[in-house]
Amino acid sequence: MKYLVVFAHPYSKSFNNAIVDTIKEEVINNGAEIEIRDLYNIGFDPVLKGSDLLNLRDKNYANDIRTEQEYVKWADIIIFVYPVWWAGLPAMLKGYVDRVFANGFAFVDGKNGPNGLLNGKKALLISTTGFPSAIYEEIGMHKSMKQTVDQAIFEFCGIEVKNHIFLGGVPTSSRETLVDYLKEVREAIN
Repeated sequence: MKYLVVFAHPYSKSFNNAIVDTIKEEVINNGAEIEIRDLYNIGFDPVLKGSDLLNLRDKNYANDIRTEQEYVKWADIIIFVYPVWWAGLPAMLKGYVDRVFANGFAFVDGKNGPNGLLNGKKALLISTTGFPSAIYEEIGMHKSMKQTVDQAIFEFCGIEVKNHIFLGGVPTSSRETLVDYLKEVREAIN
């Protein structure tokens, strides 16, 4: 199996980094291949430009987009690791989706709506939140985020979502809770 981790957190000592390290360790221990795209570290430009849109018809993607699309093509499983900010993807990750999962690469317009082009691929999403999961669950935010990310991005493009894990209250969680969260991540990889 080939795993692509798309990671978006600006602070190198965040708990999200520990999640990525855990994924890497587990994937390697399982004898699989892994590529990690730390969007902040590689300096990915998340801004969709007019020229990006104009070049979609000819599939004349900018070099940085084409590079990321090659990673997506290569992967069997795509894992997004990110903090939830304002009930959604961080701008860096949203820009990645806008630019990389482009019309003509990830989907095409069909007679009856969009046709996903990334069939056969799977996704795992790991989202950390500042507030406890019970609060997000109670007000319907987990359901909303699954609809706007799992369905509206991945399933739209033909990718099967294996799981979307929400790890809540990270900034105020005890060390024991964070260790349990990393165990949950390990289990999700297997």
